[in-house]
Amino acid sequence: MTIRVIIVDDQAMVRAGFAALLAAQSDIDVVGEAPDGRKGVEVSRTVHPDVVLMDVRMPEMDGLAAARELLSPPTGVVHRPKVLMLTTFDVDDYVYEALRAGASGFLLKDAPPADLISAVRIVAAGEALLAPSVTRRLIADFARQRPAAPSGGTALRLNGLTPRETEVLGLIARGLSNQEIAARLVLAEQTVKTHIGRVLAKLGLRDRAQAVIFAYESGLVTPGEA
Repeated sequence: MTIRVIIVDDQAMVRAGFAALLAAQSDIDVVGEAPDGRKGVEVSRTVHPDVVLMDVRMPEMDGLAAARELLSPPTGVVHRPKVLMLTTFDVDDYVYEALRAGASGFLLKDAPPADLISAVRIVAAGEALLAPSVTRRLIADFARQRPAAPSGGTALRLNGLTPRETEVLGLIARGLSNQEIAARLVLAEQTVKTHIGRVLAKLGLRDRAQAVIFAYESGLVTPGEA
């Protein structure tokens, strides 16, 4: 199945470079591009891409506002693409809010070409793109800028998890990869994946990105924990 992609970035050279790289892949088809978030939303609703590569900082409408429009569409709009945020910085002020809005992850603009191609495929498959190193930076940003008391309702939802599932969620929130979690708990990696799937299902979370945010907002993990 071909992955349909649009590229939304205010720099024409970035759009052209990403388009050329992705279009060279047999399983990816670049079906549109836009120079700002507002036009990106319009293009997306016209061509119905599977994945939107969305720059964070743009004129007219920034990537966060555009991601919100695409991921919480008005009544009557059925199509919801996966959104992959592009940023120049390791942790941008917008990234946390973008993940909460429903973005599937984010990628540095200067990432190697192979990482961009892989990111599009990962996001198109319905998985979150949140590398462990990026998760750790996101956690640091969350701890520094957004300290908050845990919500009672959020904390209550943890009661539906088994002790093992709670343990796995905590390790996800500390930025460990599936392989690292498997090694820490002496489990097969496939078993870890099964636990993560159950955690997401029980908590009503879409992906790993939301799991990290939930773990902190519920008080399961507190900023600064190793």
